[in-house]
Amino acid sequence: METMEAILTRRSIRKFKGDPVPQDLLDRLLEAAMSAPSAGNEQVWEFVVLTDRRLLDEIPTFHPFAQMLKTAPAAILICGDLSRRKYEGFWVQDCAAATQNVLLAAHALGLGAVWVGLHPNPQREEPVRRLAGLPDHVTPLSLIPLGYPAEHVEPAHRFDPKRVHHNGW
Repeated sequence: METMEAILTRRSIRKFKGDPVPQDLLDRLLEAAMSAPSAGNEQVWEFVVLTDRRLLDEIPTFHPFAQMLKTAPAAILICGDLSRRKYEGFWVQDCAAATQNVLLAAHALGLGAVWVGLHPNPQREEPVRRLAGLPDHVTPLSLIPLGYPAEHVEPAHRFDPKRVHHNGW
């Protein structure tokens, strides 16, 4: 899939077939994530791949917007290792870029995915931290449920020239 096509046709998928996601595709998604830009090339990201049904089913019990995990065969938890920061405050942007790369790569590989936010909400971060056994210096930013789509969502046409300003406001 060509890059612009992937960007313009990617949609959040919240219903998945039960088929497992092969390890080679998970590895490709992680490769895409780690190819994201990061401030000063610090690459503070860490990833937890979740395929254990017990773990996937637990998250919707405390995260109200994670119900799609009940049908997702896998998820990638994207975290920032704050002990590796060189530039204060940029870990969120770095991990957000990695998150977007996973979403686009999943779509290009025929998978569905959706961004589930965790940070900066402690009521979502802390239970995920405990569930995944994250050390104190690692903060979860996002969770990406993924699998083969069991729904089709039409592309959104969001370009709005009224929101574009040239050479100033």
